[in-house]
Amino acid sequence: MQMIIDGKMVDKKEKIKVFNPANDEVVGQVPLGNKNDLKKAIMAANRSKKDLNEISSRKISMALDDIAQELSKNWKDFSRSLTLESGKPIKASRDEVKRSIETLKLSAEESKRIYGETIPLDAGIGGKGFIGFTLKIPLGVVGAITPFNYPLNLAVHKLAPALAAKNAVILKPSLQAPLSILKLLEIMYPYFPDGAVNTVTGRGSEIGEEMVTSEYIDKISFTGSVETGKLISRQASMKKITLELGGNDPLIVLEDADLEKAVEGAVRGSYLYAGQVCIAVKRLIVDEKVADEFSALMVKETRKMKIGDPLDPKTDVGPLIDEKAASDVEKVVAEALNEGAELLCGGKREGNYYSPTVLDQVTPSMKLVSEETFGPISPIIRVNGVDEAIQIANSTPYGLQSSIFTSNIHHAMQAAKEIEAGSVMINKQSTFRTDNMPFGGFKMSGMGKEGVKYAVEDMVRTKLVVINTS
Repeated sequence: MQMIIDGKMVDKKEKIKVFNPANDEVVGQVPLGNKNDLKKAIMAANRSKKDLNEISSRKISMALDDIAQELSKNWKDFSRSLTLESGKPIKASRDEVKRSIETLKLSAEESKRIYGETIPLDAGIGGKGFIGFTLKIPLGVVGAITPFNYPLNLAVHKLAPALAAKNAVILKPSLQAPLSILKLLEIMYPYFPDGAVNTVTGRGSEIGEEMVTSEYIDKISFTGSVETGKLISRQASMKKITLELGGNDPLIVLEDADLEKAVEGAVRGSYLYAGQVCIAVKRLIVDEKVADEFSALMVKETRKMKIGDPLDPKTDVGPLIDEKAASDVEKVVAEALNEGAELLCGGKREGNYYSPTVLDQVTPSMKLVSEETFGPISPIIRVNGVDEAIQIANSTPYGLQSSIFTSNIHHAMQAAKEIEAGSVMINKQSTFRTDNMPFGGFKMSGMGKEGVKYAVEDMVRTKLVVINTS
């Protein structure tokens, strides 16, 4: 694979190997880019702005739709590539490719819906005889930084809305899983003027700061850790920024819940991509009146999870991204057990794999749930009623998504109003997401919204035009 700078494929002598988490075999390599490569990409992006803005919205829409069609034709190849580089089960990789296609199509549609508005200036003092209207104009250049866990779709969620709004883009993908998005960018960049679509593969310590601090980049859209997000917010100066920084998402189960549906949601939400998802269910907050029954059902369903080769369509849970990630999960579970948690099933690590694990008698102060645990863990916290459940749900610096299972509309609406999170799912787990919905959290989970329409809105500026008719 190669970088793309100023409409050209660019290679380097120094390479970074990409490993398959399932067996640690090398599945590809990418160039080790540096600051000079990034500066060239920034200069190219800025040069492309005029040409990009002269393209009609109709042609931008057609280009994005054509790219979606090309991805659709090659969905099997992209799905396999995703699985090989990320360890994601193949059925989940297929879903990610489908969602990426949809995100491109949504962006194609949204590119034709960037409207200004007429302002009734005569409603204000001195406004009689004037006509006012607004124009929505591109920011200019958008820098996108993406993680390993959804390497294709999260990148598309930044690139496609930026291009829909006629911004040039520079992507820095995760070095742990850069192959699929680089393959898509090879399809994408010829549709746009030279320099409009760029990608530089390099270490964050080498090129990340340069991207964030450059005065020639107008917006940073970042998905990743809280620590890096804080650093970006300090360094970005007057840039617009969108930060998606992870979560510690609760799933509340009240005594009047449909337990079978709640367990189904908890299993799906806890073990999706081995729990390496920012909106994965990280805490199960269960009313003590039904906790015994819930935990028994949870163990029963967890034991049905098939662990194995991610390329096997029957596999439910594959490896974590690397051995360090699996070891970190192992350590935090051991710490919880030492502090009094009860292991109901799982709790075993083999290399990069960690078995789906159910823990009971977990307390909110345990590191397992007070911080974000990126692994296939289902920690059960017992509570007494809806008020305590919401209080525990809010006892975290994160606030991305959340969920509650209940048949009581009053409790559901109480949770919707009082839970401090960007989204509240009622009778559905927190991993629910469609690509057109506003997505983004509160507190340390970040700032700004993704979801195509909302991303586009944040990638344009509003200019007022006033005409004196007198």
